[in-house]
Amino acid sequence: MPAITLVGAQWGDEGKGKATDLVGNRVDYVVRYQGGNNAGHTVVIGDQKYALHLLPSGILSPDVVPVIANGVVIDPGVLFEELRGLQERGVDTERLLISANAHLIMPYHRALDKVSERFLGKGRIGTTGRGIGPTYADKISRAGVRVQDMFDPKILRQKIELALHDKNQVLTKVYNRRGLELEQIYDEYLGYAELIRPHVADTSLVLNKALDEGKTVYLEGSQGTLLDIDHGTYPFVTSSSPTSGGACAGAGIGPTRITKVVGILKAYTTRVGSGPFPTELLDEQGEWLRRQGGEYGVTTGRNRRCGWFDAPIARYATRVNGITDFFLTKLDVLTGLDRIPVCVGYEVNGVRHDEIPMTQTDFHHAVPVYEHFDGWKEDITHVRSFDELPKNAQAYVRTLEEMSGAPISAIGVGPGRDQTLELRSLV
Repeated sequence: MPAITLVGAQWGDEGKGKATDLVGNRVDYVVRYQGGNNAGHTVVIGDQKYALHLLPSGILSPDVVPVIANGVVIDPGVLFEELRGLQERGVDTERLLISANAHLIMPYHRALDKVSERFLGKGRIGTTGRGIGPTYADKISRAGVRVQDMFDPKILRQKIELALHDKNQVLTKVYNRRGLELEQIYDEYLGYAELIRPHVADTSLVLNKALDEGKTVYLEGSQGTLLDIDHGTYPFVTSSSPTSGGACAGAGIGPTRITKVVGILKAYTTRVGSGPFPTELLDEQGEWLRRQGGEYGVTTGRNRRCGWFDAPIARYATRVNGITDFFLTKLDVLTGLDRIPVCVGYEVNGVRHDEIPMTQTDFHHAVPVYEHFDGWKEDITHVRSFDELPKNAQAYVRTLEEMSGAPISAIGVGPGRDQTLELRSLV
């Protein structure tokens, strides 16, 4: 039975939480497979707005089992703060499952993330300073601390002690910062053990058994394709793989289990942090998009950089992820424009490129080539079928679909749960 993967098709912040919430009552498991609390999803249910940072969006659907899988890095303090916040609002969080193999963000990861980013100055990557990158670095270096380590006090202490031997040297001698105390970290994380124990499971086994039983598993990535460590605008990327291939390793299921890959596209383009962004608008139009779209980070609160829709990026996402369906979000934000530019290619040193240039240098110097399409003035937030959309809005959607290389199966016309046009089922 199906495992469906949800991926961001731009630089993240495309509205993945809305997509997951849309299918929440039609799936059995919703799984976060990578990233940490450096990303967020906003879900609006009725007059209630939920900002989720680490938890899967499925935690808001009472019949869904939410899972934090092995590919995620977890800050326990953030996890329990987020759980308490939902519990205070009447959300049942007991169903949450957490992989025993997920790695933990430690205080020294956060400390190193912040000081190293400041040290880079103008060359900074634009990280959130929450310790995600250093945690993944320790994971790859085989020096990480995992959830299961909190259940063995001897192993936990040993791992923290070994880590601090190196980390404190870097903090004190390279960055001139105060070192961290072993006992303080050890006591804090040992204290998390009993809080997290009821949620911990072999999530790979759970998910594969669920698929064998004919249940539907929804694999939810954070960030977006162009922030992928391999396929993004390196080094201005995240430290994990939010692309569909990362879902297999990050959740512990085989690629043959995945039957559908849903890409989330915004009707324009945004990104947070540093790095190339060919269609970025550094003028009043960019500020207008930011205001109209409420383009401020869910987790960081940072202003998102805004620009027009970039078709080569959408085609790239289709190719890299094997996207079968697109969910186009925030179409309503473009209401009121007389003409809407769409990037159809680039010029680099006088040479036309219809796809993303191979090198980072060329992409950094890419000048967008635009085609312009007629806009619409009608309010579309109350529209509930594609045929009700203004003709120019319909034409815009069909144009993006043709340029992106996969069918647009759903369209967001507002932030609410009911403000979605589902042309074809996403499940």
